[in-house]
Order: sequence, then C-alpha cells, then structure tokens
Amino acid sequence: MSTAETRYQLGLQLYTVRDPMAKDAVGTLRRVAELGYRNLETYGFDPGSLNYYNRSAAELKKVLDDLGLTTTTGHYDLHAYLAQPAAAMTAYVDRCIQGAQALNQQYITWAWLDPQSRSLESFKLVAQRLNLIGAQTAKAGLKVAYHNHDFEFIPHAGKCGYDIIMQETDPDLVKLQLDLYWVAYTATRTPHELFEKQPGRFVMWHVKDMDTSKRYTELGNGTIDFAPIMADAKLAGLENYFVEQGDNFAVSPMKSIEVSAQYVRQYLGSTAQGLSERGRRGPTAPTGNP
Repeated sequence: MSTAETRYQLGLQLYTVRDPMAKDAVGTLRRVAELGYRNLETYGFDPGSLNYYNRSAAELKKVLDDLGLTTTTGHYDLHAYLAQPAAAMTAYVDRCIQGAQALNQQYITWAWLDPQSRSLESFKLVAQRLNLIGAQTAKAGLKVAYHNHDFEFIPHAGKCGYDIIMQETDPDLVKLQLDLYWVAYTATRTPHELFEKQPGRFVMWHVKDMDTSKRYTELGNGTIDFAPIMADAKLAGLENYFVEQGDNFAVSPMKSIEVSAQYVRQYLGSTAQGLSERGRRGPTAPTGNP
C-alpha cells in the first residue's frame, strides 16, 4: 500500500455464514455477492481431495469467478500439525499451497492453537514452524500469516505468546492478521501500539464488533470504535480486511452480514480516509445483545 487513499474490497470471513454455506454454498455465495462483498476468506480445507465446501478448488474458483468474487486468503488447519514432525507439516503445507494457488489466494493463514499448545514453549515452536512455512510458501509465490485470538495476549511470567510470535518470526516471511475484536477483548494493548512496534506487518484485519457483555455483535451495534483503527491502515500495512461474526446473530448470519456491510459502507467507507463523523465517534447504540 502506497497511500492512504488505497481502496479496499469489502471482505468477509466465510466462517460467519458457515451454516448457510453447509446448506447451499452456491446460493449463499450469490447472496454474499449481492450484499456487496467482493473478497472472501475461506475456512475448511480437505488436503486429500483439495476440496473446499465439498467442491474442488477448481470448481470453487469457477463459482467465485462467475459471481465476481475473489479470495485472497484462507484459514488452514496448520495447528493440527504442530505436535507432529516438521515433515508432516511440510507435506500438509504443500497441499495447502496447491489449493491456495488454484483459488489464486496470496496467503495461507494459521488460524488457531489448541488449548494444550498455548504455553510459552509452544509459542516458540509455533514461531519456528511459521518461519519454515514462510520459507516454503515463498518458494511458491505465497505468504503465511498468523491470526490471533485472546490467548496470545495472556501473560506467562511477564511475557505473552504474541510477543514471541512478533519477535521470533521473520517479518519478511511471516505476516500478521490482526483480529480487532480479540485485541479489544483482552484490552492489554491497542492496535495502534501493535502497529507502531512493527509497522507494515499487519496486512490483514478481522473487523468484528463487541457488545457490552463482550460477545460478538453486528458492526455498529457494539462498543469498538473502528475509525481510529482504520486511520492507521497505512501504518499497519493493511492490504485486506474481513468482516466476521462468529455467533450471537441478532436475526440470522445472512442478516448480520447485511447489517455489517451497510455499516462499513456508510461509516467506515472504502478508504482509510473515508470516515464519516459517526465513524469517528464510534457507534451510537451499544445496547448489548441486539
């Protein structure tokens, strides 16, 4: 990104609409496109068949092309191979690369850690594996990114897992996908503080809101002020952001992504400078569960 005026495609993490996707993937994707989303983040990948949503990567790519949709990244189950030999993870990543290339994705994103893998020693192993994956994906013209939750910010003897990820991975090989909800949830540091530590590394964000009981909610119905965060897009190195809501839907997943898309267009705009006055003040009705 070279200027604050760079435009971003409205993105969606498809996990938000996992139930509709399971019932009718093509119909759900068609409605997603009608709502104005253009860039998708996938979840769920079968390395044996190279399938997504019970379709081959090639078949899914055609569906996306027909609907005017793209996917620049996906969440892959890299965590499942952490306790296995490095060779097993390398073999899995080779399959991820094949799937990602078929979809024309740019990033393979590490999305989760099991509870038993959240010690400082485990985070050190995660960092080592991320560096290896980063080198492996780079040879294929791809990159790896790491997605956070809350547990990365829990201190252990004065240090937290996210510090290890940031300090012990190669910034050129390993990028960061910052989940804004979980940063607000833990409240140990702000996105701006993270961006200042490693400018240009936070290439993707998950944009999701938090209600007064600290549950997910539709964008604009919660307590997070996204405007100052969006103003840091250039500092962060933002390339893509994805709307996400894991649960606690006011009506339904599809209605929730409609509400969130309207909020982004109206109050956040499509550029880092396109912020309305309400966007600068934050949402006006943080009324808890809608």
